[in-house]
Parts: sequence; structure tokens; C-alpha cells
Amino acid sequence: MENDFPKRKLLRLKNYDYSTPGAYFITICTHNRKCILSSVVGAIHESTEIKLTEYGKIVHGIINHIPERFKASVDRYVIMPNHIHMIVVITNDEELQKAREVPLRGRSIISKVIGYIKMNASKNIHNTFGCTNIWQRGFHDHIIRSRPDYEKIAKYIYENPIIWERDCFYSEE
Repeated sequence: MENDFPKRKLLRLKNYDYSTPGAYFITICTHNRKCILSSVVGAIHESTEIKLTEYGKIVHGIINHIPERFKASVDRYVIMPNHIHMIVVITNDEELQKAREVPLRGRSIISKVIGYIKMNASKNIHNTFGCTNIWQRGFHDHIIRSRPDYEKIAKYIYENPIIWERDCFYSEE
């Protein structure tokens, strides 16, 4: 018997190993894109600031623990009101890999890192504030293939707060 549910679009690149050393541009969105992680103060100006909410401070702390848990680091990131952009770099250093690696159990390092952020942030936020449904299902990714690609994405992450009101994720909620 066939189910009548629509087929979910595959978000990952088919047959690509997301544990391969390299850089990945990741975007994680909040549930229903609610603005719960931060606020942007002074948007459209060079003096734009991100003010983290209590939820955003929890997420910030978790992101900073990624290098202790995985053979990966976060080179650059921004916690926007309703999403996070980050560049996750998977290292090829085998000694570092042995010291940090968490068993993948069939999942890629990128998926494991995102799961770590979402699970720990959700757990901490729920335990502290009683809130549920923090994250949208899944995440968006882009495999960074060249230095110019990396630089373009790093610039986008840096400038994202400045262009917040023109961003595709923009919401006043």
C-alpha cells in the first residue's frame, strides 16, 4: 500500500560523504522561523550589532564546544534572530581526529555536529525555560569548493546582520 504523503526533497548532495575533510556552509533555522535567538540592532548600518537572547547565549556556548567533541571546527558563524549561519571545517589531522571523534553510527560528521547543536540547545533551553520546538527540521548546506567560494561565504556571514532587513529569512516576529 502506497502512502499519500508528499515525498520530502533530499537536502544533501547524493553520494557525497559529508565526513570528507573540507569546509561546509551550514544554515540552521528556528521552528517556524521565530526570532528567538537574537535581535539585530542598527540594521543597515556599519555599526550593526547582534544582541543574543538567553536562547542565543546557550547556542553560542554549544557551538564553541564543537572542536572539543568532533574533528571539526567552526571558522565563522553568526546567530541571527531566526537562523544560524556557520562555516564548519572538518580537519584531516588523524591525531586530532582520534582525540575528538564521537562515533558516527552511520551519520556524517556534519549531520552529527548539527544534531549535537540542536539536541543540546533544545535540552538546555527546555530545562531552563520549558520551551519546546526550537528548531526547524533538517538544515541547509553548501560544500565550499574553493578559496573564492569560502571568502564570499565568510563575507556573507559577516555582513548578514547589516542586510538583515533584506534577508530572505527576515521576520519582525
